[in-house]
Amino acid sequence: MIVRGIICDVNGTLIDINTDEGNEQIYRSISHLLKYYGIRTSRGDVREGYYQILKEQRRAGGEQFPEYDAVAVWREFLASRLARSGAELPKNKLAQLPHFLAELYRGISLNRLELYPDVREVLDELRQHYRLAALSDAQTAWAVPEMQMVGLAEYFFPIVVSGDLGYRKPDPRIFALTLRRMHLRPEEVVFVGNDMYRDIYGAREAGMRTVFFASGQGQQQMDGVAAHYNIYRFGELRNAIRFFEEQP
Repeated sequence: MIVRGIICDVNGTLIDINTDEGNEQIYRSISHLLKYYGIRTSRGDVREGYYQILKEQRRAGGEQFPEYDAVAVWREFLASRLARSGAELPKNKLAQLPHFLAELYRGISLNRLELYPDVREVLDELRQHYRLAALSDAQTAWAVPEMQMVGLAEYFFPIVVSGDLGYRKPDPRIFALTLRRMHLRPEEVVFVGNDMYRDIYGAREAGMRTVFFASGQGQQQMDGVAAHYNIYRFGELRNAIRFFEEQP
C-alpha cells in the first residue's frame, strides 16, 4: 500500500479529554451572567432549555447521524428568554453572546485536556512524509481552540468538525469530504480512531485502512467489525504505518 495521508480522530485519539456536562456550576454561572443582561432565569431553566433546544435541533435536521450547533443552540435560547423577559440587547452583544456562552459552557465542564503520550513526537515525524488531516465529532467553538491549547492545530489540514455540517461519523459524507479536501483517494489513506463504530466502521466503509487506538474512550467493540491494526499506545502508530506500507 502506498500511504499518502493519515486522518486522525481528535478526542480520545490525540487528546485525552474529560468533561462533565452534569456539573451544576455550568448552569448556575450562565443564569447569573444572564441577569446582567436583564434575563431572569434559573440554573434549572438554563439546563432544561439548553437540552430541549439541542434535542429539537438534532431532530429537525432529519439526519441519520445528527449533529448540533452549540452556538445556534445558545442563540435560540437567548432569543426565547429575551422575548419572555422583555429585555433587549445591542446588536453587537446579541451577535457575540451565543459564542461566548458556548465557550463558557465548555470551559466550566472541562476537567482534563492533555495529549496522550508520544502524540507530538509521532506527529512531528509523520508530517514530514504524509498529509495529515483531523476529523472530529465536535463543535468548532470548542474543537479548534482546544487543539490550539495543546499545540495540535498546526499539524493538520484540513480540520473537519461535525458541528459545521449537521451530521457526524459514521456518516459516509464526512469521510468523503475529508478525503476531497486532502485531494487523496481512500486507498491512499490510513484512518486512526478510538471508537470502533464511529471511527473504524465508518472509515472501513469509506474504503480506508484503519488503526484502532485502544485508549479506553469510545466504543471499544462492535460485532463484525475489526480494525486492520490495533495499537495500545500512540507511539505504536509508527509500526502500523510501516505494516501498511509493506502490504501490496
